[in-house]
Amino acid sequence: MSEKQPASVRVRVQKFGTFLSSMIMPNIGALIAWGLITALFIPKGLVPKYFPSLTGFSEYVATMVGPMVTYLLPILIAYTGGKLIYEHRGGVVGATATMGVIMGTSAEIFIGEEGGSPMFLGAMIMGPLAAWCMKKLDGIWDGKIKPGFEMLVNNFSAGIFAGIAAIASMFLLTPVMKAISAGAGAAVEWLVNTGLLPLTALLIEPAKVLFLNNAINHGIITPLGTQQSLEMGKSILYLLEANPGPGLGILLAYMFFGRGAAKASAPGAALIHFFGGIHEIYFPYVLMKPQLIAAAIAGGMAGTFTFLTLDVGLTSASAPGSIIAITAVAAPGDLFKVYAGVLAATLVSFLVATLILRFSKKGEDDIEAAAQKMQDMKGKKSSVAGAFATSAADPNKEIRSIVFACDAGMGSSAMGASVLRNKIKDAGYGDKVTVTNSAINALQDKYDLLVSHQDLADRAATPTPSAIHVAVDNFMGSPRYDEIVEMIRKQQEGTTAAPAEAAPVAAPAAAAATEAPAGEQVLTADTIVLGASAADRAAAIDQAGDLLVSTGKVDASYVAAMHEREASVSTFMGNGLAIPHGTNEAKDAIHSSAMSFIRFDEPIDWNGKPVNFVIGIAGAGGTHLELLQKIAKTFSNKASVAQLEEAKTAQEILDIFGKVNS
Repeated sequence: MSEKQPASVRVRVQKFGTFLSSMIMPNIGALIAWGLITALFIPKGLVPKYFPSLTGFSEYVATMVGPMVTYLLPILIAYTGGKLIYEHRGGVVGATATMGVIMGTSAEIFIGEEGGSPMFLGAMIMGPLAAWCMKKLDGIWDGKIKPGFEMLVNNFSAGIFAGIAAIASMFLLTPVMKAISAGAGAAVEWLVNTGLLPLTALLIEPAKVLFLNNAINHGIITPLGTQQSLEMGKSILYLLEANPGPGLGILLAYMFFGRGAAKASAPGAALIHFFGGIHEIYFPYVLMKPQLIAAAIAGGMAGTFTFLTLDVGLTSASAPGSIIAITAVAAPGDLFKVYAGVLAATLVSFLVATLILRFSKKGEDDIEAAAQKMQDMKGKKSSVAGAFATSAADPNKEIRSIVFACDAGMGSSAMGASVLRNKIKDAGYGDKVTVTNSAINALQDKYDLLVSHQDLADRAATPTPSAIHVAVDNFMGSPRYDEIVEMIRKQQEGTTAAPAEAAPVAAPAAAAATEAPAGEQVLTADTIVLGASAADRAAAIDQAGDLLVSTGKVDASYVAAMHEREASVSTFMGNGLAIPHGTNEAKDAIHSSAMSFIRFDEPIDWNGKPVNFVIGIAGAGGTHLELLQKIAKTFSNKASVAQLEEAKTAQEILDIFGKVNS
């Protein structure tokens, strides 16, 4: 019982912090707008300092500063909190009720009396509380209102209760909030004056890794930082949790001294953390070696000490904690001093983390297990945890649907899907497993297994977190296909008897829907060239594209899209074949499906792979897929490839492919 209690408390604090964050984060844009206006136009701002001739203008604009922080921001927060509890009705009631606590202190802000502060905390309490009370009141007479009087009762009940709640908050909540604000402000002032503010890292850095940072950041730091920024034009408090230095130092240490997958993934994680501001990305690295929390704390203390020494701050909250966002809201004249604090935090964290990694127990760091542990602690699915998952297949997941994904979904993926579909069919499981293909931007999380080119694996994995992910280096002859078939065989033999000789089965629905309209010819003799030559890959793509354009079915702009597609990931398929095609965005340049076939006498260097056959594709509505399936089957058979090499006429090529001119 005692072992479960801490986890229960932690989860409750996490949920509370998430709720606070849900009130603040949607309104960060307004906070930043207020911070920028403050930094530019208050008497100590950039405009009065560097453009004294615009003093009158800046004074006029600066009149927005007080009302924005006094009324606009708290009301936005209160509305958001109320809406979270009881939708729009709760938001309106919560915002109205919060006016009482706002007016209880607003006069003090303007006349300069002690104790006045923006009512962020009051808004975060009164907004949700009033909405919750309104919801309970509505429940009392729900279903009891006579027809035709619903709108009258709903409007007046909300108005009457909101007015009562506003008066109550003015007289009851205001004194409480004054006491809380005064006490918290005094504590922060004491920490600043005594030089002990860096010690807050002892609380903040472990809290971040435990996902308790939202409760601290949005419940305490942001309201107090806003009050300090209002008084001084900036606040150091905004930098306590947002500083990316501690996490960056740990990731850099893994880049140089980590092992296994953790070392390999650290560079990408560092970029996401530092520039994207997603601090969650470094949490698994700390959870993998919990002693690294010492590096985060040391880095946080070093950064805060530097900020304190240099007397720097931000004009508003930085969200996310990206160096880009921090740069945007740094106080005038403080930018490079802020960078110095971030650098100090990074260096100290790096040095401490390096010592820990160098002297820790040898062995490969299991970053995937740590990411899963982080997700379990968070209590919900984490996109960051998914970024560390490997593509190793889970043998316990039964495979019923497979999707091949590529950039456009018209060429590479269709060929790969055809090859694997034939292998599965030959193994006798064609009626139990469907194999389709898709463009990456059209993927949905509904497949059991996803196959993609290794250069596109990260993009394809993002929208399909539930699928097993398999990456291949070419779509025609990857050994991973045999592994997939074997996996299916083991699963099927575990549930049913081994299949007898495979009976003919109907094509999957997706494939059946791709038959071309009667009379339409996808590949013709006019678009087949034998004995060609090209200096390089680009020239070969030009030739294949020009043949497509010559049919009148494809606009000339499509050729440029073929080069663009090739630049993102190679269209080399294996067995001497490349199938260049345009990007997904270029489908508007295709009027109807067309193909071109070129055989080169001398192999072309296709990104380090020899290519003798180039098939240009422009697919519209799937009318080209039946031919692609036959091409895939042809190129997976060495005897058929030899026939293509020996063919003397275009008609022989069409005969080999089965004369697909539906």
